[in-house]
Amino acid sequence: MQDETLFIADLHLDSSHPEISKLFLGFLDTDARKSDALYILGDLFEVWLGDDDNNPEHRKVIKAIKQLTSQGTSVYIQHGNRDFLIGSRFESLTGCQLLPDPYVIELYGNRILLMHGDLLCTDDIDYQQFRQQVRDPDWIRKTLQLPLKKREQIAKNLRKQSQQHTQTKPEDIMDVNPDTVKQYMQDNNTPMLIHGHTHRPAIHELDNKTRRIVLGDWVTQGSVLRWNRDGYRLQSIR
Repeated sequence: MQDETLFIADLHLDSSHPEISKLFLGFLDTDARKSDALYILGDLFEVWLGDDDNNPEHRKVIKAIKQLTSQGTSVYIQHGNRDFLIGSRFESLTGCQLLPDPYVIELYGNRILLMHGDLLCTDDIDYQQFRQQVRDPDWIRKTLQLPLKKREQIAKNLRKQSQQHTQTKPEDIMDVNPDTVKQYMQDNNTPMLIHGHTHRPAIHELDNKTRRIVLGDWVTQGSVLRWNRDGYRLQSIR
């Protein structure tokens, strides 16, 4: 095992894109197995209906993550805007740990803020109102009590609304707000922020020697941030 920590986000695993699942499973069996820890910063799945969903493709992923954690690699995961119904049973089945959003870690002498990234897109007021609704504990509790078929229909409707939303909104509205980024970093006393969600991989040099690292999605490329004692690098994988 190498002294290395990996960060990924926005895989959007779905049975309609088996090539992404294949790439991810291969990644778990090679790069991730050699690392100390893997952080998945949201949207591992395109949709997650609840921990009682027996989707066979999802079960393959659960089994692979369990094999990884059983071999000694720590796996941490944050909710994304697509898979926020992941719960404690998923943690138990995979051996991973769910992290709140935002969350601060200490790594190789660095204090780092981890987020999925959607909280940073405050110019998109409609989305923030929607997010507040579906992240309400009472809404989540009632939704998980519904039959799986009903949840499938709700998920389809939400995905349709999301597609319509992204097609009609300007790109800059759906990107992060610089002032919001600055505020979160100040509130958490962190000079470094790592997030996903926007699908725009880059390393941004901010004021006062602060940095914002954006993880890419896995729909157009495999994206991973590698960090060890010698530093970090953002890579695409095939």
